Amino acid sequence: MIDFAYEALPTDELRIGLIVLQTDESLERDLRQLIPAQINLLVSRVPSGDEVTPDTLRQMARDLPAAARLLPQAQSYAVIGYGCTSGSAIIGPAVVSKLVRAAAPTPEVTNPVSALVAACAALGLRRLAVLSPYVAEVSDRLRDVLADEGIDTPVFGSFNEAREDRVVRIAPVSILAAAEALAAKGGVDGIFLSCTNLRTLEVIAALEARTGLPVLSSNQVLGWHMLRRAGVGDRMQGYGRLFAEC
Repeated sequence: MIDFAYEALPTDELRIGLIVLQTDESLERDLRQLIPAQINLLVSRVPSGDEVTPDTLRQMARDLPAAARLLPQAQSYAVIGYGCTSGSAIIGPAVVSKLVRAAAPTPEVTNPVSALVAACAALGLRRLAVLSPYVAEVSDRLRDVLADEGIDTPVFGSFNEAREDRVVRIAPVSILAAAEALAAKGGVDGIFLSCTNLRTLEVIAALEARTGLPVLSSNQVLGWHMLRRAGVGDRMQGYGRLFAEC
């Protein structure tokens, strides 16, 4: 056997955990753009249905603890994010937090819904135009949760696509055009692009420039909130007013 030595990992290393849906093809790529390379981003997956329905979303509550336990447990995490907007709305942010904290060493848990509420507070937004890929009964629950937080969604549009493998293939140019058309209806002070699997990160800057409104997306707000919960306050250009100003 060849001689070797062990060494302790740095005790001051900042670790962030992420739980991604089995069917999601966008969130990890986006968060690796948003989270600085010196932060150790560790990822687990949670089983999720091919179609997004209230029933498939509720089932994730059963599997969340096991997914959290698959994150390396030797050191604690500054924050763990659960990457599902509609799942967070259906299961409930408080329940998500409780399930993850019980299974992984972290003082902080967030999700796209909690992150969106925090982002709206940071930017002073109260009336959103919402673009969703999902069927009405899934989107309606998200709108109800936001209403409970004092955030109105008077303008809403959806691609009405239930299959995750098709959601990720919706062209960014279509997202840009649809969101711009929603903003043109007026009566809102911001735009939200819902769903972690929707390819939204690349359209945020262009959409803000075209509409003059702050633009938020599931992946953008989740990455921002995870960093802020972890004590990282770096501002960045190119990912909307949220990262540039808050």
